[in-house]
Amino acid sequence: MKGLIASIWLTLLPVLTAMAGYNACDYAGSNISYIRTQTQNALQAQKLNMVHYYAYKALNAIEKSKKQFNDCGCEYAQQSIEEGENNLKKAIRVTTLQSSRIFLEKAMENAQGSLEALQDHNELHNSEYGNDILALNTNDLKKPAKSFQPIQGKILESKIDSSLVSFQNSLNKVVLTVECDKAQDFVQRIFERCELELLKTNLTEGKRYYNLKTKEIAANAMEELSANCAQ
Repeated sequence: MKGLIASIWLTLLPVLTAMAGYNACDYAGSNISYIRTQTQNALQAQKLNMVHYYAYKALNAIEKSKKQFNDCGCEYAQQSIEEGENNLKKAIRVTTLQSSRIFLEKAMENAQGSLEALQDHNELHNSEYGNDILALNTNDLKKPAKSFQPIQGKILESKIDSSLVSFQNSLNKVVLTVECDKAQDFVQRIFERCELELLKTNLTEGKRYYNLKTKEIAANAMEELSANCAQ
């Protein structure tokens, strides 16, 4: 187990160069996952100081994600996450758990609404234009997009995908051979590490893409473990 885990961690330490462009909507959506997790932790907290602790973590994640939301150019997603930010701040200001949970539930709805808006935005992008360049603003088809960046660097993306094949194979081996509780804890740590990395504002686009894809692989492993361990 230790040797297998060590080999997996080693695959998570490549030195990557910057990409020319990136899909900001994907990264904004990934960050919402972390925001929802911390908001859910705040909802489940039994003391106000812990409500504040998790709510502040969600607020910090929103602050660090603002560039991605702005670059994505999805007005509805940005509006929803800003409403969530306001509800998180209100949850911190109130003086009772019951009152804080009212605002936290609204913040959860805002995060979900933001995620759905991003999904709709991406679907419209893919169906209307059929390629990786969004030439028009989906909110006003007569105006050029102001902030959505073209996706380039496909050669680097392909290399990153190839570099993750061995990692995925090793993680599959963990899922199949390691005890459920240990495997779930290990995969969860990988997932959470990627979430935290994606919140950093100084990542090169190569590293950002790498963490996004690693997180996706870990999420799939978590789903498989959940199904296997329930049997």
